[in-house]
Amino acid sequence: MTTKEILIKAKNAKNELLLLSTEEKNKALDAMAQAILENEDEILRENALDLDAARGVISDVMLDRLALDHKRVSDMAKGVTALIALPDPVGRVISEHTLENGLTVKKTSVPMGVIAIIYESRPNVTSDAAALCLKSGNVAVLRGGKEAFRTSYAIVRAMKKGLEAVGMNPDLINIVTDTTRESANELMTAVGYVDLLIPRGGKGLIRACTENATVPCIETGTGICHIFVDELADLDKALTIIENAKTQRPSVCNAEEVLLVHEDVAGEFLPKLKELLVDGRKAEGKPPVELRLDSKAAKIIDGVPARDTDFDTEFLDYILAVKVVSGVKEAVEHITLHSTHHSDGIVTENENNALYFTTVVDSAAVYVNASTRFTDGGQFGLGCEMGISTQRLHARGPMGLNELNTYKYIITGNGQVRK
Repeated sequence: MTTKEILIKAKNAKNELLLLSTEEKNKALDAMAQAILENEDEILRENALDLDAARGVISDVMLDRLALDHKRVSDMAKGVTALIALPDPVGRVISEHTLENGLTVKKTSVPMGVIAIIYESRPNVTSDAAALCLKSGNVAVLRGGKEAFRTSYAIVRAMKKGLEAVGMNPDLINIVTDTTRESANELMTAVGYVDLLIPRGGKGLIRACTENATVPCIETGTGICHIFVDELADLDKALTIIENAKTQRPSVCNAEEVLLVHEDVAGEFLPKLKELLVDGRKAEGKPPVELRLDSKAAKIIDGVPARDTDFDTEFLDYILAVKVVSGVKEAVEHITLHSTHHSDGIVTENENNALYFTTVVDSAAVYVNASTRFTDGGQFGLGCEMGISTQRLHARGPMGLNELNTYKYIITGNGQVRK
C-alpha cells in the first residue's frame, strides 16, 4: 500500500474515532495490550531478524535500543494499559464563562486528528505512539526506521488484531511500509491529511522535519543534557546522580552528556568521579566512560582532551564532556550557550543557587538534586510519551495525552444575535 493510500485511510477513520466513548477506547487499549502479549513470539522473531541485519551497521549501544526481550515486550503492553487509568483529554472543559448576553463559552479539548510520527530504531515507540493517539482521539500514522521495520510492523499487526477483536476499525493505527526518505517527505508535506507531525530521533531527522515540513510539526528531542555540581553540593549524592544519568542507559535523549563542576570542589570531586565511572567500571567488566576534559579538568585527572565540538554533541554513548567553572552563573551561561533545552540539572544544598539555576535555565525539564533520566512520560505519571518537546509551542517536555489535543470554543445560546 502506498503512503498516500495509507493517509487516505487514516483521514477517513478520523470521525469514527471522534465518536468513540472513553469506555470504548479503554476497551480497545486493553485489547491492544493483550494482543501484544499474545503475539510476543512473532514480535521477538522479527526483532531477531532486525538485530541480525543491524549488527555491524549500528553501534552496540544503539543495538540495545533496538533489542527486545520478554521483559521489554511486557513493559510495552504495560505502557498501553497504563493509559486506561488516565483521564480522557477529549471533551475536557478547559475554561467556561457566561457573557452578559447569556452566551455560554466553553474552551474544550479536542483531538488533533491524524498524527504522523517519524521515528528511528526504538520499537517501544510504536506501541506508545499508537496507544497515546488512540486514547487522545487521534488516528496514528507511524513511520519507523528501516533498522526496526520488521519489529515495528509486527507490533502494529498485533495491535490491529486487538482492535479487530473488539469490533473496531484497524485503520485507527497505520504503519508506512516504505522506509525510504520519500515516504518521510510525503508525510512532511501531506497538507490536508496530516494534522500534526512529530519526529522522534536524532538531530538529522528532527532538522529535516522542522526545516522541510509544510504540516504543523513539533520539535522533539536532541538532548545535550547538563548536570552542574555546585560548590555546596553533597558530593556523594552528586556521584550517584551522575552515574545514573550517564550510565543507566546512555543511548537515550535524557542521558547526561556534559558535566560542569565548580572549581572549588573539582580537586576533590573529579578523582572520585574517575574512580567511579572509569576505573571502577573497568574492574567490574563494564564499559568505562570516556571523560573528555577541558584544560582545567585535565590538570586534575587523566582523560581525553575535549574539543570545542564535544560540548555541542549528543554522544548517546559512554562519553562525558567535563568542564570546570567558576560558579553557578558561569554554569548557567555555558548551558545557555550549548543547551538543546531538553533537561539540565544542578546538584546543590544551597536554596539560592538552586533558585537561580531553575529560574534562568531555559529547558523543558530543570532538576535540583536528581538525575535527568526522569524526563520521561511514564516517570512523570503520563502513562507513556509521544516524545519530549524542546520547543515552547504548543507543548513542552514529555508529551502525554493532553499535549496531543488542541482546543475549540463551543458557544451555546438561546437565539442571541450580534447588534
